[in-house]
Amino acid sequence: MHARRFSLRRLRAGLKGWGGVGAMAVVCALALAFALLLPKTQSTGEGTDGQEVAHGSQARAEECTAPEKQTLSPSGADGSTIDAIKAREGEKRKLIVGVDQNSYRWGYRNPNSAGTAELEGFDIDLVHRIAQDILGDPDAVQFKAIPTNQRIPAIQDGRVDMIVRTMTINCSRLEDVAFSAPYFKTGQQLLAPKSSTITGYDDSLADKKICTAEGSTAYTKLDEDKKANELVSSADISTTVPNQLDCLVRLQLGEADAVVTDGALAASQAAQDPTVELKGAPFTTEYYGVAMKQDADDLVRRVNQILVDYREDTANGWQASYDKWLSATLGEDSAESEPPAPQYLRKS
Repeated sequence: MHARRFSLRRLRAGLKGWGGVGAMAVVCALALAFALLLPKTQSTGEGTDGQEVAHGSQARAEECTAPEKQTLSPSGADGSTIDAIKAREGEKRKLIVGVDQNSYRWGYRNPNSAGTAELEGFDIDLVHRIAQDILGDPDAVQFKAIPTNQRIPAIQDGRVDMIVRTMTINCSRLEDVAFSAPYFKTGQQLLAPKSSTITGYDDSLADKKICTAEGSTAYTKLDEDKKANELVSSADISTTVPNQLDCLVRLQLGEADAVVTDGALAASQAAQDPTVELKGAPFTTEYYGVAMKQDADDLVRRVNQILVDYREDTANGWQASYDKWLSATLGEDSAESEPPAPQYLRKS
């Protein structure tokens, strides 16, 4: 307890001059240690039974070469999964979605929002669009804050209908969940203090402590590169945390020298803390997708149809959300400023 109080005092001292958004990020990260589910009511697990089994609809990892293409063609039809969601009664008639609540401009509680501190961001806009299409009400959503390392278990256990939380589509995850077509393109990148000698994903990481989130593609990449001798051998990748934003806190406390995460998230964190910056270019190419249960074919197809419509809606769709939340940090003409073109595994 004494050590914790000492760390908090150091943290408060380091926050001077930050401003409201930076402080919000740190407070949210620490708060996750105590409460993760939104709201406090527990999921009933409804909507997880009686679904059609679609063995082989997602490619197995050993056969997978382009994970962002391993999804089903769009359809606006209902099915057993969607029927079960619609059959929920009263206040429970909501889409249950796992999200982040402290990723600035993606899914976060804005402390400056007229006392409501509602969830806002690019991912949250997409959730409201999905709820509008399936249930006819953009606010018919029960949000649940899910840490990075609990995204897949939350889907498999039926705690959520889907995860919309900057979740990268990759071959390994296709073993456990189904994904929509990609809705965002990014890549792994380094975040470090501006004063750091780190220049990018190179030999400047020698003897440096790198922080990643448990269960993240960032850690997988570092671990694989370390084993393949493609990452400088003296780099320390042992620092992992449940939530990615916790790495920024470690960086601010001097407990890590660098953070590896998606460039899109890193850019938002650099906007929160003016003492850090992106170092070097992205060194992977990755795509975010909406994650669902493997046998929820009708829901996967429906979300893919929603994404088609969302991309084409120039007034209130993907581009409008990007311009509102992300253009300030990623730019209006960056590679991320347009939605990725979808490709599908099969048409029927």
